[in-house]
Amino acid sequence: MTVDASKRQAETTIPAPLPSGLAHQARLPGWAVPGGLAASAVVVGGLLAATGFSVGLFVVGTAIVFTVALYIASRAVEGRRKATDRLVTVVVTAAFLLALIPLISVIVTVVTAGLARFDGEFFNSSMRGVVGEGGGAYHAIMGTLIITGLAALMSIPVGLLTAVYLVEYGKGRLARAITFFVDVMTGIPSIVAGLFAVALFAYLVGPGARLGFAGSVALSVLMIPVVVRATEEMLKIVPNELREAAFALGVPKWRTILKVVIPTSIAGIASGVTLAIARVIGETAPLLVAVGLSTALNFNAFDGRMATLPVFSYLSYATPGVPPEPYLERAWTAALVLIIIVMVLNLVARLIARLFAPKTR
Repeated sequence: MTVDASKRQAETTIPAPLPSGLAHQARLPGWAVPGGLAASAVVVGGLLAATGFSVGLFVVGTAIVFTVALYIASRAVEGRRKATDRLVTVVVTAAFLLALIPLISVIVTVVTAGLARFDGEFFNSSMRGVVGEGGGAYHAIMGTLIITGLAALMSIPVGLLTAVYLVEYGKGRLARAITFFVDVMTGIPSIVAGLFAVALFAYLVGPGARLGFAGSVALSVLMIPVVVRATEEMLKIVPNELREAAFALGVPKWRTILKVVIPTSIAGIASGVTLAIARVIGETAPLLVAVGLSTALNFNAFDGRMATLPVFSYLSYATPGVPPEPYLERAWTAALVLIIIVMVLNLVARLIARLFAPKTR
């Protein structure tokens, strides 16, 4: 009886062989996807050639024909599950490519139009006394760097310390109130920040005050909530085990935050700060009402108007002179310089994250 029972148990534990259809399931050949895409393009192109060719219709029609044909072929050869998997893969890939179209279009347009005045004169001269061709945006570039730098100097410490308080110390009504107001400030229109700065300096300095520092205050109002929210999320993902290990060694809480928590999340914090700077460096409305416009170079943010790249680009495009071509060229070049500045900031953030992130080896 014991031998028979062991035999029956062994027979039940041995897996049954797979059916031949599942063991050697048919699959589409490797050339099916590129070949189907090429065939779909030929079919749609032939139809549109007879009715009127359009690039948009050609791309959309090719995608639809290819998706339907691939699903039908995969359903007939590979089965329903594999066909559904291929269908979802095509849809996700198409959505990704569709999202890239505006980005690529903006980059190509700005680079193509901005290279016309991307020369030494544009970076070495201002618009003082210039009408029509010539001139540059040196005064606007320096104004943008000074105003944004002052805004970052005010916003980053306040944002970091607020986030540390909310994550490490904040409890009760005060923490909930701060979180609520940070969420509200994240969504306020930029013109509101500009009007706040104008009202503040009209009260402190006098009516009609237009200062570079007023623009920095307006930008800091927009920048602080972004820094707080990004830093707060990065501090929350730091494992509590690291804090507890430091506490177990007798390390004070402030030193644990300074030496353990912040270095662990420095990569995300740097990315959040870069995102905040990129968020405000291209703002036009608050700088237009709080700083104004100047055609001359001004390094003093506490005395007089200053020029900034967003305002310079906007006014050059919105109110060009006669002929309009030189003004439009300067506007596109200013936009290109703004994109380059944001790209450099991203590279600096990645470098900071690489240098100061905790080493795992």
